[in-house]
Amino acid sequence: MRRTARLLTGTALAAVAAGGVAAPAYGGDTAGLEVYPSTAVPGDLVTVNTAACGNGGSATADASAVGAGQFTLAPSAHEDDAIGQFRVPPSAQPGTYEIVATCADGGRQVKGDLTVTLAALHGQSQPRGSVKTGVGGALGPDPVQTAAGVAALAVAAAGGTWLLHRRARGDGI
Repeated sequence: MRRTARLLTGTALAAVAAGGVAAPAYGGDTAGLEVYPSTAVPGDLVTVNTAACGNGGSATADASAVGAGQFTLAPSAHEDDAIGQFRVPPSAQPGTYEIVATCADGGRQVKGDLTVTLAALHGQSQPRGSVKTGVGGALGPDPVQTAAGVAALAVAAAGGTWLLHRRARGDGI
C-alpha cells in the first residue's frame, strides 16, 4: 500500500514538474483593441480603447470597413489606455467588421471586431395588443366572442342550479 502511494505521488510530482517546464509563458504583451459595445446598430456611438501603445501613447484607428473612416485614440488617465470614439454610419450593413489601430510610437497594430445588427439587443420593442390564448377575455378585442363566453357560462350555471334543485326535491335524479 505504501509503495503504491509513493509511486502515485512520485508520478504526480513528475507530471506537475514536466507541465511547468513545457507550459508556455504568458504575460506582458496581451493588450488588444477593445470595442464597446461589441454589437451595435447603425447610428450607435462606439468606444475603442487599447493599452498596447503604452503610457501616454496615442494611435490612429481605421473603421473604414464599417464605413466610419479614420479616428484618433488619445491618451487616457484610465490604466494607461488610449481611447477614441466613432459613430456607426446609418448606411452600415449587418456583419462583423475589423477595426484596426496603429500606435504612433513604434507602429504597432492591434485589432478588434465590431458586429453590426439591424435590431438593438438591449432596447427591444414591447409587445402590443391582447394575447391570443384562445380563451377570450373581458377586455379582449372581439366583443362577440366575449358575449358568447358570458352566455355559455350563464347557461352552465342555470343548468347546474336546475339539476341541484331537482335532486334536492327528490325528482329521481
